[in-house]
Amino acid sequence: MNKEYYRKIQEAVLGELDGDADANDEEIWECIEGHVLRMGHSIYLSVEEKKELIQRIFYSIRKLDVLQEILEDREITEIMVNGPDHIFVERNGGIEPYPGTFFSAEKLDDVIQQIVSKANRRVNEANPIVDVRLSDGSRVNVVLPPVAINGPIVTIRKFPDQPISMDKLIALNSISAEAAVFLQTLVRAKYNIFISGGTGSGKTTFLNALSQYIPFDERIITIEDSAELQLQSQPNLVRLEMRSANVEGKNEVSIRELMRSALRMRPDRIILGEVRDAAACELLSVMNTGHDGSLSTGHANSPADMMNRLETLVLTGMDIPLAAIRSQIASALDIVVQLGRLRDKSRRVLEVDEVIGVQDGKVVLCPLFVFRETGREGGRVEGELEPTGNELHRRDKLVRAGLHL
Repeated sequence: MNKEYYRKIQEAVLGELDGDADANDEEIWECIEGHVLRMGHSIYLSVEEKKELIQRIFYSIRKLDVLQEILEDREITEIMVNGPDHIFVERNGGIEPYPGTFFSAEKLDDVIQQIVSKANRRVNEANPIVDVRLSDGSRVNVVLPPVAINGPIVTIRKFPDQPISMDKLIALNSISAEAAVFLQTLVRAKYNIFISGGTGSGKTTFLNALSQYIPFDERIITIEDSAELQLQSQPNLVRLEMRSANVEGKNEVSIRELMRSALRMRPDRIILGEVRDAAACELLSVMNTGHDGSLSTGHANSPADMMNRLETLVLTGMDIPLAAIRSQIASALDIVVQLGRLRDKSRRVLEVDEVIGVQDGKVVLCPLFVFRETGREGGRVEGELEPTGNELHRRDKLVRAGLHL
């Protein structure tokens, strides 16, 4: 697309609309269309070029410029903007360059300010990093110069219109049907389950899928730093989201405060979207004080690493002996589900472990299901999540719920 034509028509349209704050989308589209058609009398433009020019100018005035067409592509799950001239997207698990660009750094900055202003946030040189979300729930991270050396950086994590169900995960071979039924029983019996995995391994997606097994007559409270969870058809649902401090450093509402407030809301279950700070203290306290059935996620490369990371996070929030922390973790958590992204970009459940106690000063994990690779076919890793033969040790919650494995 010729940048000169784009700028001329955009300036003409903005000049014509100047002061007309009530112009609707249809009127703006017709105005752009008229200018493009008139320019077509002196400059040859194919029908496709005219359509592309009209849509792009409309997006730049009313939407998010080139980002809008990417956001509307349902196959794209991640958008990475490295300055105005370099855009990459994740499609079907692979990263590829996107042909579109912003026509100027100023336009990219305009789009960034449009995104953050709708969330009542501010980003500038004094406050160069911000996390917000779009109206469709997509998560946005912005980093500006001078922190970002190669220009404004925008990363957008998109989420599907409809949450992926456990049946869909089984069909994708992300989890075996046997392990899914096992976890379904444990969720209904109100076992405390922690989902661990690396970045992009599908932790939020898996948590959404697990939530479908929560009985409809229970009151659920979700707590997140950026709202991403899409719990499926839960009627008695309360969603809480933290609030960062403003530019004066005031009005912050932390995850820890929300956790404490949630306890006064008569919860049947508390779901913490992700543990990444001292809120781990409150999470363990919740799980250890009769609020069974809690779910949460965290970043780690293995269940053992997740236990070590929880210890570190708790230590940042309270000064108590390490042995006491490990005892709390072993008492609070029942099950750890480890997710991973294999070399073929597929997301799989790699391990399901039971937390069975503390031995020799370490939290002891017992593997119940383990993913075993069997080979490759057509570039895809083949394998199954297989039971290890180890039996579940903690069965008291199953007994109280009247359920059987």
